[in-house]
Amino acid sequence: METVHIARQKRDYAADAPQPAAPPVKARLEVPHRKLPEWIRIRPKLHPNYDRVKNILRDNDLHSVCEEASCPNIRECWAEGTATFMILGKHCTRSCNFCDVLKLKPRPVDPAEPIRLAEVVGKLGLRQVVITTVTRDDLPDGGASVFAETVRRLREQDPEVRIELLLSDLAGNREALTTVLESGVDVMAHNVETVGRLHKRVRGAAKLDRSLQMLRHMSDYRPRPVVKTGFMVGLGETKDELVELMHQVHAVGVDILTIGQYLRPSLEHLPVERFYRPEEFEELAEIGRNIGLGHVEAGPLVRSSYKAFNQSRKFLEST
Repeated sequence: METVHIARQKRDYAADAPQPAAPPVKARLEVPHRKLPEWIRIRPKLHPNYDRVKNILRDNDLHSVCEEASCPNIRECWAEGTATFMILGKHCTRSCNFCDVLKLKPRPVDPAEPIRLAEVVGKLGLRQVVITTVTRDDLPDGGASVFAETVRRLREQDPEVRIELLLSDLAGNREALTTVLESGVDVMAHNVETVGRLHKRVRGAAKLDRSLQMLRHMSDYRPRPVVKTGFMVGLGETKDELVELMHQVHAVGVDILTIGQYLRPSLEHLPVERFYRPEEFEELAEIGRNIGLGHVEAGPLVRSSYKAFNQSRKFLEST
């Protein structure tokens, strides 16, 4: 397979180095975008619901990860009347080298945000809600209390609503994570994003061990939520490293795993090292199932929140 390497004269910047560092932005800008392969085609779908969802979010001063992270599935999901809400603002305290969410000083927490979000869920007639967040290292609990309040407001409006939360690593704050778990959420997700060797290059301040510890705590908590994680491919990892990562997440109790192709948001982000073919995703999904993972969703455009409740339905219906 063809592989892109940045600054080969500095082996630490190469994705196949033992502990590769992230190349400086100036070096990334010199690497052009790669043409998408024929099996990755994002075809915009025009639908009245797209504008409806967009306007409702704007009118209520709410954010979606669909927009802020430049998700390729935004038009499809919004056309179906679904969106992944992003709370605690749209500015992140971290700057991961794969992510399109802006790193800027966050605004103060908006205490009315959980109320507005619950009202919008009612307007959209949603019975299933996915909520994520920027990383808020500036807050003592990483925003855990806001997540818990949001779940409370949603349940107050509709006791039967299904809720999935996709958390940051909360800086490893176990007490904060417990606060969220106590809210009675149905599905708890936290993405490991990439293999251990590439963590510093891809995720910066995040640590794989910390993420695995979070997932373990989710799995050990009672009453137990469905536990979910995901990672990207195409960042320079090897197949053996992917298999090892699947064993690691299974060992800490993960039920659902999502695997998707990394797509470079801009020239300032890490380049795509290679594009995986559809049959490779099928193979990875089969390996994951053989390891023992309850559900593996794998494909070029798979994202953690994409058709989220199709992934978790069998787990939720059995409880």
